[in-house]
Amino acid sequence: MRLLRWLEKKILKSNQNDDHRLFNKADDLHSNQLKGHFLDELKQLKMIFERSSDIVFREFQLGGIQKGGLIFLDGMVDTQMIDSDVMKPLLDLGKRTSLSATIPLKEMEIFLRDQVIYISQVSIGHTMKEVVDHILNGGTVLILEGVKQALFISAQAWEMRSVEEPSTEAVIRGPREGFTENLRTNTSLIRRRLKTPQLKMEEMTVGRLSNTKIAITYLEGIAEQALVAEVKERIGQIDIDAILESNYIEELIQDNPYSVFPQVNNTERPDKVAAYLLEGKIGVLVDNTPFALLVPVSFYEMLQSSEDYYQHFMVATVIRWLRFFMLAGALLLPSLYIAITAFHQEMLPTPLLLSVSSGRETVPFPAFVEALIMEISFEGLREAGVRLPRPVGQAVSIVGALVIGQAAVQAGIVSASMVIIVSITGISSFIFPAFSQGIAIRLLRFPMMICAATLGLYGILVATLILLTHMARLRSFGVPYLSPVAPLNLTGLKDIYVRTPWWGMINRSNQTGKKNQERMNHFMRPRPPRRRN
Repeated sequence: MRLLRWLEKKILKSNQNDDHRLFNKADDLHSNQLKGHFLDELKQLKMIFERSSDIVFREFQLGGIQKGGLIFLDGMVDTQMIDSDVMKPLLDLGKRTSLSATIPLKEMEIFLRDQVIYISQVSIGHTMKEVVDHILNGGTVLILEGVKQALFISAQAWEMRSVEEPSTEAVIRGPREGFTENLRTNTSLIRRRLKTPQLKMEEMTVGRLSNTKIAITYLEGIAEQALVAEVKERIGQIDIDAILESNYIEELIQDNPYSVFPQVNNTERPDKVAAYLLEGKIGVLVDNTPFALLVPVSFYEMLQSSEDYYQHFMVATVIRWLRFFMLAGALLLPSLYIAITAFHQEMLPTPLLLSVSSGRETVPFPAFVEALIMEISFEGLREAGVRLPRPVGQAVSIVGALVIGQAAVQAGIVSASMVIIVSITGISSFIFPAFSQGIAIRLLRFPMMICAATLGLYGILVATLILLTHMARLRSFGVPYLSPVAPLNLTGLKDIYVRTPWWGMINRSNQTGKKNQERMNHFMRPRPPRRRN
């Protein structure tokens, strides 16, 4: 047995060393300049893509003399386009045997690009690394004998989801389009809304193995160049093997990684990204995910919805007040119930106190344990509803909340008042337009309950002051998290607790739009027409 284990370890170690040598060898090949030796370059590519069944090597000859080949990944290119717009012209060219002698090899690449291949997006590469990167990004590479350059043909085509309504940010009035997993589709959705050459989109590649494309988008002349440079620097410093979703970027670029509050906003809505760009902020689009990142962000922006700006300002203002009220309820309601029933019963009116006491008469647990049981059960039901298939998940959430809550009250495990408190708290936590902000409030609810069970209302007050102090110290790319309230900016308050009508929001925020603060012309308030005589 020991001998077998020793042999297994030796074989495993040998395989690892072979893989490591192969990786280093392939890495060395990436940096090679193309020499024009078709067979050698084809052999190098076959070595790099060894044991890759989806790679296609299509060899041919021009005029029966000059050898060439097309290399692409099956499933990532439009093969019909390759056949009709690349292979057919090349094979027709090969029938003219005298062509290879009349055109110099140095000009053959330019001739093929300008006069033979029908596809519009064609470029030239000089190194093996450029060739490999282009193939892995879904492109097609044409290499020829005697030509020290490769022709990059863009004929990408793969299965992708069509543009649909965002599932996490539904609105009654407003655009129904949402981002998809395709980066170029997402950039086009923003371009359609901001038709200006000031809209810049700078691409970067992050991830040693994934080579994920990232587009940093902003409005030149409105966004601060220092902010743009800071975003590019933070993303450029990321050294990781793969980026599979935008949260990878979010966690690696935020100012305070230990804070529960989100310092980077995310959205599926292109209209929201366009609105943030108009305020001088930066958008980060990540390939293979429908969620875009927005920086910098403040606490109050997390409570604002896109629909606030698509309906009457008075209605939007009332809804914002409702959100602030529900925010306080989601954070403090269970804690207040625990503190009052355990320490400050005199604060309740006598009829209400008698009703609560009679309801808790058969409950064997203190208020804190009772609230903890109900909150954990509610969070478990919510998580189960999310993970289960959609039709089943909705049924589990509704039936579970009704049946388990009623059964728990009848069994005397919890009181009816506690079920009401937990239900209102759960509803309040769903009112936040930013889902990540709602998660933060749900997590902070439990420390608040512990403080209330320990010190009563005094504990809630101390915990709230600590929370506000922490939020006041937070920064999102240098911008105070509680701005424009702390530090106070009277101009910025026009779009915080109330939604000022559009004709009143003349200037942008001075936190991110200092270069071009004027949003619209003055005296835009509509007035009735003058009476005609």
